[in-house]
Amino acid sequence: MPVIDIHTHMFGDAWLDMLRKHGGPTYDAREFPDKRSYLVEKGAPACALEREAFDYDLRIKRMDEHGIDIAVVSLTSPNVFWGTREISAETARLANNEMAAGQAAHPDRIRFFTSIPWEYPDLAVAELERTLDMGAVGVMVTATINGRHLIDPLFEPVWKEINRRALPVLVHPTAPFGSKEAEFGIERVLMPGLGFMFDTTLGIARMAIDGFFERFSDLNIIASHGGGYLPYVAGRIDMFFNEDTLVAKKIPHPPSFYLSRIYYDAVLYDEAALNACVALAGPEKILFGTDFPMPADIPKLYSIIDSRPEDQSNAIKGGNAVRLFNL
Repeated sequence: MPVIDIHTHMFGDAWLDMLRKHGGPTYDAREFPDKRSYLVEKGAPACALEREAFDYDLRIKRMDEHGIDIAVVSLTSPNVFWGTREISAETARLANNEMAAGQAAHPDRIRFFTSIPWEYPDLAVAELERTLDMGAVGVMVTATINGRHLIDPLFEPVWKEINRRALPVLVHPTAPFGSKEAEFGIERVLMPGLGFMFDTTLGIARMAIDGFFERFSDLNIIASHGGGYLPYVAGRIDMFFNEDTLVAKKIPHPPSFYLSRIYYDAVLYDEAALNACVALAGPEKILFGTDFPMPADIPKLYSIIDSRPEDQSNAIKGGNAVRLFNL
């Protein structure tokens, strides 16, 4: 059974050029005192621009070193969500072309999630169709898009098309509501380590309670980083949902029913966290991911997954992805 990494990032030179030209004032890229270049969000360094996120030959080398057979690559935050309608669409087109070229160069090793200009539904659907024809195996979206939740009516036409095609959708966090310029001290690590988890948790919990999964029952949501806090707080969400008498309920089941039916990646660094994911959704809904080339301890990820029974470990590391992505 192949090892399949479904949460791993590539950027691309054309994507970075568009960000530098059109991402301001919110986004930029520049070198910092540690002599490394970073993606900059709201004036603070967000993530290092590692060469492995631009060079597919080097990426294959790193995959070989870590025993990874197939990588389903995607952009990360801020995806293509800046500039005008034309700039967002052009950034998506260029980024997807770069990923399709990477897949063409390494057809046995690389697949990709398409990025689409979600804020402009007509262009988003067009880019979705174009990139599926180019070999995209799913869609990547951030858990919030420039202040809009994924349940915003603006996005309904896009979700309808994704649902019609029953596609996998990787929901990846971005800086959560209320976050401002990140600290430049050690507290900076809490944005990706903690703040991102809140963004995913709130975004997907809203989808569950809103009735999103009743309306769009054929798509396959993948919650990044083990779903943030969802496996830990699913019971608490149910309790408040059951006891509330102020708001009309839109769903016939408790929220955890829907949370148990989506997929979760295993980018988790505590065995108890993986156990909570499995308890919520079952081992058949857990997918291997690394978040590479973001900071990652891939041997530890393997160790935690391999602590489970062998059939579950094999399913998580590859079997579930083979089925979901028809690989």
